[in-house]
Amino acid sequence: MRVHLDTDIGGDIDDLYALAYLARRDGIELTGVTTVLDDGGRRAGYAAELLRLAGVEGVPIAEGAREADARYRSQIFGLPDEATYWPAPVTPRPGDVGAALDLLASSIEAGATVMAIGPLTNLALLEERHAGILRNADLVFMGSFIRPIPAAYPAFKWTDDFNVQADPAAAEVVLGAVDPARVLLVPLEVTVQTFVRRRDLPRLAAAGALGALLARQGEATLDDLEFDRLFGRRHDGLPEDLVNFMHDPLAVAAGCRWPGVTVEEIPIHLEWAGEEYLRTVEDAAGRAFRVVTAVDAHAFLAHWLEVVAP
Repeated sequence: MRVHLDTDIGGDIDDLYALAYLARRDGIELTGVTTVLDDGGRRAGYAAELLRLAGVEGVPIAEGAREADARYRSQIFGLPDEATYWPAPVTPRPGDVGAALDLLASSIEAGATVMAIGPLTNLALLEERHAGILRNADLVFMGSFIRPIPAAYPAFKWTDDFNVQADPAAAEVVLGAVDPARVLLVPLEVTVQTFVRRRDLPRLAAAGALGALLARQGEATLDDLEFDRLFGRRHDGLPEDLVNFMHDPLAVAAGCRWPGVTVEEIPIHLEWAGEEYLRTVEDAAGRAFRVVTAVDAHAFLAHWLEVVAP
């Protein structure tokens, strides 16, 4: 299976964990990696360093839309302290967004599934440059918020759907341009049910250079974000030693046809709430997208660990 990853790697560790999964998963050919919300190629550099540690060579990597783009209303998202999360300084890989769009177009033409695990800015720019190209693309998107979150999990709101709300205009362009039958949406209300645990970090640490990086970043996240205290000990559906949610790893695994998810066709239309938020609303009059609606979270963690740290 050919895959192109479009990612805001370098912030929350789930992007890193998703790329590690693709690097280790049998039968996956990475045709390219493009970054979004980048900062002079720092995120692109992180993707390159992870692939180097995984022993994966020859994957084209390109810096895409930068976080200073006016589309983000001048919001600066920032990156965690590199010295804490990485064992050595990582060389940035700056580039022109046009090269990233060329790489995306090349991957689509090669029949790759585009897995978008960040804001959809690059894909919107591609559609604006080559009108109609997304109609013929297979897309997996970690984003949208369609149904309520079960009571055993944090009560996030649809406005917390970062990958849509960071650039809602891009989400409107992309989700309006695609063939919904070729799209898999992996929404927040499902991904918030997934997790990686502190007890899993020693297994990662023993799994070579790549596993050591994943463990290091897990420990740093636990110290920085304290998701164990904020969520794990407060919600029955999550473990008390919660390190992080596995939003993006679940999305790429579902896109790779891991069987532990339920997929339904749901009619959806896009609805603006004021000028700042875009909502994905289940509506019988909408277009029918394929949507992940349930996951076996324990089975997923076991599967992810077996792929990245067998």
